[in-house]
Amino acid sequence: MSKRATKFKEQKSMGRNELEEALKKEETATFPKAVTGLRKSTLEKNQNNFMKNQMSRRLQPSLNWRSSMDIKAHKSPAKDSQEEKRGKRFEKTMSSASHGRAQLLSKNVDKFEEISSESPSESEEDEEPSDHRQEANVDLPSEYWQIQKLVRYLKGGNQTATVIALCLIRDFNLAHETCQLAIREVGGLEVLINLLDTDEIKCKIGSLKIMKEISHNPQVRRNIVDLGGLSIIVNILDSPHKILKCLAAETIANIAKFRRARRVVRRHGGIPRLVALLDCTQSTTEPAYLSLYDTRDVEVARCGALALWSCSKSYANKEAIRKAGGIPLLAQLLKTSHEDMLIPVVGTLQECASEENYRAAIKAERIIENLVKNLNSENEQLQEHCAMAIYQCAEDEETRDLVRLHGGLRPLASLLSNTDNKERLAAVTGAIWKCSISKENVTKFREYKAIEALVELLTDQPEEVLINVVGALGECCQDYESRVIVRRCGGIQQLVNLLVGVNQALLVNVTKTVGACALEPESMVIIDRLDGVRLLWSLLKNPHPEVQASAAWALCPCIKNAKDAGEMVRSFVGGLELVVNLLKSDNKEVLAGICAVITNIAKDQENLAVITDHGVVPLLSKLTNTNNEKLKRHLAEAISHCCVWGRNKVTFGEHKAVAPLVRYLKSSDISVHRATAQALYQLSEDINNCITMHENGAVKLLLDMVGSPDQDLQEAAAGCIANIRRLALATEKARYT
Repeated sequence: MSKRATKFKEQKSMGRNELEEALKKEETATFPKAVTGLRKSTLEKNQNNFMKNQMSRRLQPSLNWRSSMDIKAHKSPAKDSQEEKRGKRFEKTMSSASHGRAQLLSKNVDKFEEISSESPSESEEDEEPSDHRQEANVDLPSEYWQIQKLVRYLKGGNQTATVIALCLIRDFNLAHETCQLAIREVGGLEVLINLLDTDEIKCKIGSLKIMKEISHNPQVRRNIVDLGGLSIIVNILDSPHKILKCLAAETIANIAKFRRARRVVRRHGGIPRLVALLDCTQSTTEPAYLSLYDTRDVEVARCGALALWSCSKSYANKEAIRKAGGIPLLAQLLKTSHEDMLIPVVGTLQECASEENYRAAIKAERIIENLVKNLNSENEQLQEHCAMAIYQCAEDEETRDLVRLHGGLRPLASLLSNTDNKERLAAVTGAIWKCSISKENVTKFREYKAIEALVELLTDQPEEVLINVVGALGECCQDYESRVIVRRCGGIQQLVNLLVGVNQALLVNVTKTVGACALEPESMVIIDRLDGVRLLWSLLKNPHPEVQASAAWALCPCIKNAKDAGEMVRSFVGGLELVVNLLKSDNKEVLAGICAVITNIAKDQENLAVITDHGVVPLLSKLTNTNNEKLKRHLAEAISHCCVWGRNKVTFGEHKAVAPLVRYLKSSDISVHRATAQALYQLSEDINNCITMHENGAVKLLLDMVGSPDQDLQEAAAGCIANIRRLALATEKARYT
């Protein structure tokens, strides 16, 4: 009773005996046959015995919400009459308007979901799991029946009895499913929601405190939304009472775990109201001197941040938070030393940082500096969310530089040594992965021994960690010194072992890393000995285009640096046919990677003859009408290398590949110019191809490239012009003879 006395001012002066007396009077006036739970009379004992007799029927409890009228089907006729009387008394006492609205929303919830449309960018988080039932023939504990009796007091009592009943309900362990079941099955959720529509502050407080606890249950969350309770809770955010704001925001944080709830919060104007709760800038500047009033402001802001954290899993809500001015307020709160405040603030920023608009605003508000500072916190959860926020923001080069300049790379590297907390480890390795895209950061990570630590994490880790670890190594291995470290630490064998996995994201990162290691001849020997090239080739059959493309790019350095590349490629039964058939893919990245593989295969004359027999020339010719710059470059290189076999250069002309290649010379990418000029030079050895080039204006474009600083481009352009010129001279000479 002392806990409740501190929460309700009117009960402060009341001792246990006075509360018992008040409850006793309430029983006499309203429920003469009910059980109070404080003092058991002879009548109470008889009723308890009656309840136990009913339990002998071994009822199967249901987690589906049912109104109090639904329970009549499970009770005796005597109970039926009691329930009818109490139901009528409840209808007279509680607000009929709230009751009607709750019933209407409950009936029409399915129609509401059908009408409302989901944003295409909405979070793909699955809806809450469907309701489930407890096992049959389970004896319900006494708390189940006690809570149901207390809920019935809420239906017919006056303010004093209602407040006392709310306090008594809170004395139970509301986190236990049995207690939640008792409240739901007797219609308690509807009563609690109706109490929120009253003008009694203490009733609202008691109701919200109960709903805050039980809303951790997924089915309770759904029931509250179905009954229209969430919109009422959103309106309470406008209350002048800080305790109501806190409780409402915390309850919203629990309920908004699924998409429909987040949509309800947004559509009822909850996002701007929650953002407004964050405005306590003066309270967070000097935390050591906070008064009681300031402390309440900080608590309001913390609860608001918790609710925004849950709501921010929706793209539409992220935009609403940004438009409501949430980013500057979150940035201000990030400067506080209150860890309870920092965790939801950083969590909200972490969710929102997945959007480009937020990343730009985060840079503008200088949030990265505070994220880096909090990496040094002792709180593991705060470290995790700061690392995850850096992971989201580090897609941008400027952000990666800011992390380095503010000293964030060293704490990230040091956190790799603690592998017990897998969630934090996944966030830290993800941040290292994104930061490693910048070469300057890779140099720092080598200095901090992060690469050795990453190699040690290649075994006995969950896939979430492995994806980030291998991704980070893939970026680091673009550098020669890092490749040497990975090889020296035995990382190549661990990477090759991961090629047999099934996780798509992991396979994409592993193939990239193995391909980067294959740039070194010493590493390539190890990859070949471990049968890594065969495993890469088999991944070309993977159904996911991302894996196919990544495997194709990884095969290029493997073929290039193998000791006997031609024989190695021929040893893969059906491998060349597989590569040629992938030219029929619809994915541009797959096509570009396969063209690059064909470029390396065609360096061996025997293999070039085989792929020619498989129809590589018509398939390459069909791809020439493309606007993708990356595909243009590698397609032109493949055509250039395929021209050296037999009549391939003539066949390319017959399949209309020359004219589209001439248009490639208008590209703004010099690498496309170089590859195209080399292809045209090979094709210009055929007279008909020279005529096509001349008709499509190739000479003028090639003349401009003769003066290019790129020597390969110069030579190819000049050679092509020379061939066209020789054809023109021969034609002119033939005309006069």
